Amino acid sequence: MRKMTLALGLLLSSLTAAAADLSKGADNFYKSTTVTQQKVTFKNQYQMNVVGNLFVPNALNRNAKHPAIIVGHPMGAVKEQSSNLYAQKLAEQGFVTLAIDLSFWGESEGKPGHMVSPEIYADDFSAAVDYLSTQAYVDAEKIGVLGICGSGSFVISAAKIDPRMKAIATVSMYDMGAAFRNGLKHSQTQAQREALIKSAVEQRFVEFRGGEKAYIPGTVNKLDASTPDIQREFFDFYRTTRGGYTPQGEKEELTTKPLLSSIGKFMNFYPFNDIETISPRPMLFITGDQAHSKEFSEDAYKRAGQPKTLYVVPGAGHVDLYDRTDLIPFSRLASFFKDSLK
Repeated sequence: MRKMTLALGLLLSSLTAAAADLSKGADNFYKSTTVTQQKVTFKNQYQMNVVGNLFVPNALNRNAKHPAIIVGHPMGAVKEQSSNLYAQKLAEQGFVTLAIDLSFWGESEGKPGHMVSPEIYADDFSAAVDYLSTQAYVDAEKIGVLGICGSGSFVISAAKIDPRMKAIATVSMYDMGAAFRNGLKHSQTQAQREALIKSAVEQRFVEFRGGEKAYIPGTVNKLDASTPDIQREFFDFYRTTRGGYTPQGEKEELTTKPLLSSIGKFMNFYPFNDIETISPRPMLFITGDQAHSKEFSEDAYKRAGQPKTLYVVPGAGHVDLYDRTDLIPFSRLASFFKDSLK
């Protein structure tokens, strides 16, 4: 256990950046008066139930076909955190939108909960395309995807092998593979990486023998003098009334905390490899100029084929773009999808 704690500490110690104002304009639990919300369930290819919130504009003509957008939540979060906000704001622009819980998180199936499984996460987005394509008022040829934070890397992974995703956008994207292999700005050493992998496989064996589960502290539950600034940034969203949300049957302290025993799967996750094959489908990468995660959007943009756009939001940090409606460029997103899903 001491080695596990050391490895996690080494990983978290690499997360250092200046924290920004985290309150202005925050509206994670926004409720639109012009959009109808419906909970839906459908199966992915692994025959697991994926649960989502479907948003349809009240004025939508259901006798015609319309473009649709699938929205994925930050890694370790649930659809009620950031995804619902984006889905409603885009539905207000005339789109049918679907905010999903990834498998092993929130209301979607998957045991044990909080499992890291990038392949299944990506399949959840394809399953959402399957579902939307069966809706009479959705144009199956005009479906886009939007990934927030970690879901940005999952939608890219999905889009590479699912050409039905006609337009791909990411916001505050994390390349979850690179983050765990290298740390931010390649600050993690090979020895630290090996220590994390060793901790994961040791914990896997503990659980195989019936021992208690352990979780990566993606967001801490308490702050102290040694808490890194990035952890404080996440804490302000996930551990306060600003964005804190506990799915039914969950414990609040487990949100954004993936299983340590499964974390090694991110080491084999390379979402940006072959990203250029998504072309000529358009891609939009949105990041904040103060975001500690900006390097991932810049890397994806550099590798992607045309057409592509990198949009940097002035004055915005990583978590700011989860819910700060004064900073999130909803109009830019709406125009991107309108132009791309004509």
